[in-house]
Amino acid sequence: MWTRLETIVVDKPWGRTDIPRAFGDFGGRRVGEIWFLHPDGDDAPIMVKFLFTSERLSIQVHPGDEAAAAAGYPRGKEECWLVLDAEPDAELGVGLTGATTCRALHAAALDGSIVDMVDWRAAHVGDFVYNRAGTIHAIGAGLTVVEVQQNVDCTYRLYDYGRPRELHLDAGLAVSMTAPCPDPRDRKVAATDNHLLVDGPHFRLLHLAGIDATAYLPKGSGDYIFTPLSQGCTIGGEVVKLGECVATESANDIVLAPGARALLSWPA
Repeated sequence: MWTRLETIVVDKPWGRTDIPRAFGDFGGRRVGEIWFLHPDGDDAPIMVKFLFTSERLSIQVHPGDEAAAAAGYPRGKEECWLVLDAEPDAELGVGLTGATTCRALHAAALDGSIVDMVDWRAAHVGDFVYNRAGTIHAIGAGLTVVEVQQNVDCTYRLYDYGRPRELHLDAGLAVSMTAPCPDPRDRKVAATDNHLLVDGPHFRLLHLAGIDATAYLPKGSGDYIFTPLSQGCTIGGEVVKLGECVATESANDIVLAPGARALLSWPA
């Protein structure tokens, strides 16, 4: 049993008008996000998004499960990114360059110098980054990224480049890690890799590639999300295109053509 999820296209001021045609024809809209509405709504544990950036996104942080529950949310938010396309000067901000204090971060968020405290990494196609809860992070301009996250609408913005949106300094800094926080799951992912990128604690994420992907598919029933990253992906004999997403109880009917690639995510 599988369901093609409803596609939600979201315009953003930092989005792009040149979305690759493979994702669809958006008529020149400034698209920043494509995400997928699960039939379980807020009860669904995982959300998948495609992000398209022409400017830096806000510097932000997410709470873990305990802090999120205390604030009235159903779960915390950990997330990860896989870079699908990157302009030559594209960057990802992941954690801080050095140890500091909440007081210093608060002052830096107010005067904008927090930008220089973030560890900006050059971003390249195939980069995979895992952001644990508490990691101060940001996505730079010139990127196409697929993001897999715990499904909760909880983002604490620390700095937004003067855009007229609310900041959440007290709540955000209360959950922020104030020292560099590299994650051992960060890696380079080749388009031909079959690899389990994330193995908990909140979700599992499998990168699938080509006809050999069948051997890596999990057995048994589950709450799987199948996200093509190219043409050549099918489930139950039906084509699932780039820019679409499927919820399925079984991964057994997923087939990838030679050269095709996809993600499969499910709760840990």
